[in-house]
Amino acid sequence: MTKLNVSLADDEASWIDAQADGSRYADASGYLGDLIRRDRERAEKIARMQRLVDEGRASGVSGESMADIRKRATEQLRPNA
Repeated sequence: MTKLNVSLADDEASWIDAQADGSRYADASGYLGDLIRRDRERAEKIARMQRLVDEGRASGVSGESMADIRKRATEQLRPNA
């Protein structure tokens, strides 16, 4: 594990300490580690969504009507009988 020294404003340090006290975190490091993990997950989700948007835009305009698209999507979701 790597040790990292960070300088924070007093109110930020107090906030972190308050979040760690009496909660699911053993200490401020646990709280900060959780924040970083959740931020990474969020960034990965955003990147995935951007890739999907880029793929959709690159695929061009569909010749299907909205009703056709809904019908096809509904059929794909329906379990095979």
